[in-house]
Amino acid sequence: MMLIRLETIVVEKPWGRTDIPPAFGDFGGRRIGEIWFANPAGDDAPIMVKFLFTSERLSIQVHPDDDAAQAAGYPRGKEECWLILSADPGAELGVGLNVQTTREALHDAALDGSIVDMIDWRPSKNDDFVYNRAGTIHAIGPGLIVVEVQQNVDCTYRLYDYGRPRELHLDAGLRVAHPGPVHDPRDAVVDPHANRMLVSGPHFHLAQIAAPIDTALLEQAAGEMTFVPVSAGCRVAGESVALGEAVLLSAPTAIEIDEGARALLAWPA
Repeated sequence: MMLIRLETIVVEKPWGRTDIPPAFGDFGGRRIGEIWFANPAGDDAPIMVKFLFTSERLSIQVHPDDDAAQAAGYPRGKEECWLILSADPGAELGVGLNVQTTREALHDAALDGSIVDMIDWRPSKNDDFVYNRAGTIHAIGPGLIVVEVQQNVDCTYRLYDYGRPRELHLDAGLRVAHPGPVHDPRDAVVDPHANRMLVSGPHFHLAQIAAPIDTALLEQAAGEMTFVPVSAGCRVAGESVALGEAVLLSAPTAIEIDEGARALLAWPA
């Protein structure tokens, strides 16, 4: 059985947090925004997994679909999903707009900052699951710990960044953006003790696994799988895999989950 521990990349961000839960490790008070995992296949890997830790709003942004991304020279587009592991009181995710508008109006709103008030800011709580389709204007608010599973591509079009000194991509972003409300049928509140298929394509599959493991769900997994604990109490072939770690594996039957623990398993569509 293949079992590869992925290299952990810790990234400091101005919007990150200094109060990372100790289960993720000791970061010496640094402002950590992301923990992500380097697949040995590099850009050829179809899936990437990250943990995000937010103390401020992230940029308002949008991602292209496969066709638009490939036309711009990228290997694939970017769809992603988020599972909220921890949400402070008042935490929010911005997903789509609260009104239907035009790209011209969005362009002006991005320049003067009023785009912030056009975002559909949704109250967020532990165990919320949100699927973010390509073309959805979105932003992650402060006070969140999120695990993100996405198509593996470094392609983000920033529309507004709260005055931070980073490049914006208004023309490219607005060409691919859906200028209105967005709701996805996969959005849900996930029982942390349940085995559940969260995403069934078209770009990747994602399942939550809990004890007792549903073997019928594991039988759906195929190819190279990414196993990501979202609590303590997870093992593969008897080896502990901690929160803040991820492994590649080829035999999901080697997964072991303690009572009350849970993990995510992702594989290509």
